[in-house]
Amino acid sequence: MRRAITNGSPLPAPAQPADASGGPGDGPRSGPAAHAARHARNAPWPYTRLDVAAARAAGHPPRPIRQFVLKTRSRCNLACTYCYVYEMADQGWRDQPVAMTPATTARAAQRIAEHAAAHDLPRVDLVLHGGEPLLTAPAALAAPVEAVRAALAATAPRTRITATVQTNGTLITRGRLTALAAAGIRVGVSLDGGLPAHNSRRVDHAGRPGFGAAARGLRLLARHPDSYAGVLCVVDLDQDPVETYESLLAFAPPTVGLLLPLANWSAPPPRGPGRRPGGPGTPYADWLLAVFERWWHDGERRTRIRLFEEIIALLLGLPATTETLGLAPAATAVIETDGSIEQADSLKSAYEGAAATGMALATHSFDQLLDHPGFAARQLGRDALAAGCRACDLVEVCGGGHYPHRYRAGEGFRQPSVYCADLQVLIRHIATAVQHAATTAGRRHATAAHPPVAHPPAAAS
Repeated sequence: MRRAITNGSPLPAPAQPADASGGPGDGPRSGPAAHAARHARNAPWPYTRLDVAAARAAGHPPRPIRQFVLKTRSRCNLACTYCYVYEMADQGWRDQPVAMTPATTARAAQRIAEHAAAHDLPRVDLVLHGGEPLLTAPAALAAPVEAVRAALAATAPRTRITATVQTNGTLITRGRLTALAAAGIRVGVSLDGGLPAHNSRRVDHAGRPGFGAAARGLRLLARHPDSYAGVLCVVDLDQDPVETYESLLAFAPPTVGLLLPLANWSAPPPRGPGRRPGGPGTPYADWLLAVFERWWHDGERRTRIRLFEEIIALLLGLPATTETLGLAPAATAVIETDGSIEQADSLKSAYEGAAATGMALATHSFDQLLDHPGFAARQLGRDALAAGCRACDLVEVCGGGHYPHRYRAGEGFRQPSVYCADLQVLIRHIATAVQHAATTAGRRHATAAHPPVAHPPAAAS
């Protein structure tokens, strides 16, 4: 049997059309050779060191895609200074059509239904994304979801849909919420905290703050809890963690997603006030643990925090539900406004074209994406990790960390997470808290089941 992971010759690219230049709705504007050369130069792992066929023979079958991110808009009404789409390594958005056309939407729906039928999927998750998806008129907001729903009814009637839209919140109105609710689409909002000071980097193209409009949108959304998916918040070391958390509670989010900044070994994360890049300490663990302690010891559970709940679930041996932790195979595909099929958007933080596959809806199925080396690598679990990660006692929980955080220019994605030290401290602290809670609960149960025997007082002499 051949080794699935090689140090030898490049893996041939998946089958491509002779000309993938295309026009709007037809896919990528640069050919497969350009994509392959760029990947090989920037990320030898996995693009020249992974033999997908050998990985299949070694027991790594392809796993179907279950989440489809539809980039319905490629532009945004905000210009957040840290945005991975517009401000980081990949600038591909400049070549994208402003909006996804009805023809591209229809192709996407057909491809998704085709994939669901081929794999008998019980459910697919749709995410309307951008850019800013709410730039679409209210009457057309639900069109992509309705198109997929109709295609599934015809091709894979047993497959059901969950749908969300991820927005910056500034364009939430009653009309948009009504349109989304009618189509069963829930709303997630990106925000950096519940106070203006937390959101100084979330500005419009004229540099004006976007917080006021986002706060108005969130207050309106909070009055429609059935439509409210939650809030995503990027960790900012310049802000007080507990204040950030408690200020978000004012918007009554059912869940809070705390995200580590998209960074890697060649573009390290900010280290916070008074710390030099690459300096000692675990500032991100410190920040997150301040929130964890407040959340964990609160008298009532006022919201769910996905990062903490995911770590707890993995510590208890439950399966992962996201790609940021654990060893579960990647299951997300992105469809750009021009019909390009790409990998997870977060890869855009690594290098120009890092998410590109050279595939398009007009010429490729999602099954073909499964054998793309970049996608296949993210389904290998432990076998995709650095040697130190594979030997670590936390590997089942950490999973090597979020895939983009492992990147090093010219080497690729087979390093530990740039947040490795922070993740170790965070996971071990939460493990201790869970163990202590379980021990305490066990003692209480034992005491309740076997109360101490009351002895009569000794007789007086």
